[in-house]
Amino acid sequence: MSRNSDRLSGVDRPENEAQLERIRGSHPSRVGVGRTGSRPRTETLLEFRLDHAKARDAVTTHVSPKLVEELGLVGVQSRATSKTEYLADPGQGRDISDETADSVRQQCTMQPQVQIVVSDGLSSTAVEANVPDLLPVLLDGLADRGLDVGTPIFVEYGRVDVMDAIGEELDANCCVNLIGERPGLATNESLSAYFVYGPERGGATADKSVISNIHRDGIPPVEAGAEIAAVLEELCETKRNGFDTESR
Repeated sequence: MSRNSDRLSGVDRPENEAQLERIRGSHPSRVGVGRTGSRPRTETLLEFRLDHAKARDAVTTHVSPKLVEELGLVGVQSRATSKTEYLADPGQGRDISDETADSVRQQCTMQPQVQIVVSDGLSSTAVEANVPDLLPVLLDGLADRGLDVGTPIFVEYGRVDVMDAIGEELDANCCVNLIGERPGLATNESLSAYFVYGPERGGATADKSVISNIHRDGIPPVEAGAEIAAVLEELCETKRNGFDTESR
């Protein structure tokens, strides 16, 4: 075996190359990358810095207004007025202003069985990478189940619990928030879907059901759309959240 072949895994002449590659292939962690003296290899360092930059960009950039329009989403903003305020004061991303509430009621269907919310959260990249494929499958799945779906909304500077404020204003039976997850060095494209039955302000995030790790290397967005539709159907039928012991 050549020296270049040994370097494919980053480790020179591993004692058990097959086992090393099984370990490396089982998860995205940076193992078996090798080193030069006491330092990481140049390639390893450059890859780390690139992934770190992608994670920072996911947090600080914005979802394209053109995408929001193409997806047919009603665009609103949380109480946060800027990305800086949003990151510094999470509470501002959990609610909407009175003016926004009025606008939502005027533009959106009232009393839907299901209200879909899309939020940038901590990764605008996740929204842009997954929602275009996920949303059509989700809408088709809900239509096939005969569920009444409200007007989908996009919330800029939105946290998970902004779904409670929107669901309460629209008097929705249940609500799902498709939101960008906190990015890491393994991926900056991970999306989560949070669910709540009977949304109302003040509901605890911990009391919501969730499907996480929606991205091309996790749960593919098309598959996630079908799973989310099934969960929403169950919420509408049981009239309770996953943690509840009694129907409402």
